[in-house]
Amino acid sequence: MSLPATHREVRLAALPEGALTPGHFEVVTAPVPAPGPGQVLVRNRLMSVSAVMRPLTLAGPDTLGLPQLLPKTGEVMRGPALGEVIGAPGTGLAPGTLVRHRAGWREYALLDAAQASPIDPEALPDPAAHLSQGFTAWLGVVRGAGVRPGDTVFVTGAAGGVGSLAGQFARLHGAERVIGSTGSRHKADRLTRELGYDAVVLRGAGPIEEQLRTAAPDGIDVLFDTVGGEQLRAAVAVARRNARFALVGALAAQLSDDASAPTGISTLALIARGVTLRGISALDHQDAMPGYLREFGRALREGALTCPYTRLTGIGQAPRALCELLEGRHLGAVLVEL
Repeated sequence: MSLPATHREVRLAALPEGALTPGHFEVVTAPVPAPGPGQVLVRNRLMSVSAVMRPLTLAGPDTLGLPQLLPKTGEVMRGPALGEVIGAPGTGLAPGTLVRHRAGWREYALLDAAQASPIDPEALPDPAAHLSQGFTAWLGVVRGAGVRPGDTVFVTGAAGGVGSLAGQFARLHGAERVIGSTGSRHKADRLTRELGYDAVVLRGAGPIEEQLRTAAPDGIDVLFDTVGGEQLRAAVAVARRNARFALVGALAAQLSDDASAPTGISTLALIARGVTLRGISALDHQDAMPGYLREFGRALREGALTCPYTRLTGIGQAPRALCELLEGRHLGAVLVEL
């Protein structure tokens, strides 16, 4: 196929001080790169945005394991994408192969062959599900917290791309009661009506701990945490004996002026109740991917689980998509069709 001479990509124009706006980005025209031996040229078709992509000013980002996600001013943004192989000399990848990679935010991506993972089109019934954050949700539930029958589970950030799936996975693994947190009554109603949550703690509607005690009068067995801050402190206060906490995100700090701000929690309470805290990252558990895909695909096909997402069209909508996600305007994943 003939290639265009140029394509569009989104670059970071300025680091935000306060709220992120589309003005912090610029959509620029650049030459379409040509693949050399061992390289893959991909025409991106769909990309996702997530809160971890918010540009930050961090001292020593290497210590947080985030440098690969944090572009400097003037650089192209990065994130998960699905695309079609256009050319891949000497790699064994045939043109037309659908691959997943981390060079989104551009219409064409040039990758080393090892950075492009072929997608099994039969594994999941909707290609968009390959860009969900279901793997993180599944890992937190299965490996991070070990949810088991009878558990009461508290999922923070329950309306996000991770949380909207974590509560459903918890139910699939036997949770008796699933409680979520979110920032709007509209999303709270959707969580209980559409995604199977039993109760919702609403940010801004009073102290989180008081709301959580009402929703879980006997305490919680599991915390699936994407937020940190006040919600993590509340979970410690309400934890039952031998509760298991899976920490997969820290949005309270990341969306503040100090992305590395600590959360003060009672270590005495952790010790007295035998609470286990485990930070979990998908990068450390790639061996679990086949099992996750089998369970996720089966649950989607059987209707036991839904994968909510919002789709915007055009690379020019990518900055808006990220800003709206951070503002909490959408439930589930946020995708951009390129």
